[in-house]
Amino acid sequence: MPLHNRSIAVPAAVLFFFASCQSDTKNVHPPAKPQTYSVLTLGPRSATIYNDIPATIEGIEIVQLRPFVDGYLEKIYVPEGSDVKKGQLLFQIKNPVYEEAVVTAKAAIQSAEADVETARMNVEKVRPLVEKDIVSKYELDAAQYTLQSKEAALDQAKASLRNAETNLGYTTLRSPITGVMGTIPYKIGDLISSTTQSPLASISRIDQVYAYFAITEKQLLNLSHSVPGATLQDKLDHLPAVSLVLADGSQYPQKGKLETASGFINTSGGDISLKAQFVNPTGLIRSGASAIVRLPRTIDTALLVPQSATYELQDKHFVYLLLEGNKIISIPIAGSATNDGKYLVVTQGLKRGDKILLNGFNLRDSTVVIPRPANADSLYGNQ
Repeated sequence: MPLHNRSIAVPAAVLFFFASCQSDTKNVHPPAKPQTYSVLTLGPRSATIYNDIPATIEGIEIVQLRPFVDGYLEKIYVPEGSDVKKGQLLFQIKNPVYEEAVVTAKAAIQSAEADVETARMNVEKVRPLVEKDIVSKYELDAAQYTLQSKEAALDQAKASLRNAETNLGYTTLRSPITGVMGTIPYKIGDLISSTTQSPLASISRIDQVYAYFAITEKQLLNLSHSVPGATLQDKLDHLPAVSLVLADGSQYPQKGKLETASGFINTSGGDISLKAQFVNPTGLIRSGASAIVRLPRTIDTALLVPQSATYELQDKHFVYLLLEGNKIISIPIAGSATNDGKYLVVTQGLKRGDKILLNGFNLRDSTVVIPRPANADSLYGNQ
């Protein structure tokens, strides 16, 4: 009976072993088939990238109105922020002293004119007496000297009147330029002095404006090495026109011309000031506004990688590079983005002739792919 039981158990174990092997065979997956991906062959292309630098706007001409004389602010003829024309009446300062000085000077002239006439009559009276030898020539000379003295006194009185009228004229302030009136820190009745620290107002001419900005010393040296020209202004003249981005993010339609603003490097910040001049016929841009100066830079042999073909990991950009045997490998690259955000201008990690995948992510290194060449002209379009 025991022998009979063992003979049955052995075939059962064998059957279980073969069944297990058959199950493991079914769980083994065949290797995945290579997938097709678009591949771009990198070549040099012309590209324009931009450097955006914060700037401050100022009118091409800014005049601070300061009184030459003391007095009380009697009238304000224009409101703050209004457009003014050259010669337009702006302020009236009240000071009776200057008015009285004019009256006094006019009276002095009348008195001096009477003295001159009296002296002239005396000369005419003495001259025939001298001719008839009734009186000596000494009397005529004395009369003529008196006339000259009175004429000099009249000239002095007239000069005093002109000076008094000039001082009185200083109590009326007119706009020296055509522009926009700034804030007025004074009110009617305030005491105005020629030594007052704050001006009566500032007028800004804004038919043209300057956008002031600063570049670093390193950027200045790069500019000096890469742009022809004997002087800094010559080099700036060789650069293309710049753009202005307003505070709301819109781009100003007019282009600007670069000019020097300072011949010295700021020792505290290590930068140098430049300015860009823009025409402003509509007065849209006002003095004191903030903006961004956009400096273009053209690269004739740029390697452009679409941003969609990259991925970021720990603040670095990576692409999939196609190797021999259609295997891929992930490599880091460095560069700067174009302003439209579509491309990356590669400065490190890739070279001319390299092939990169345009699509596909989360791929392992050494993965075999089927490359499908991409049309570079169609991909870059107008870039």
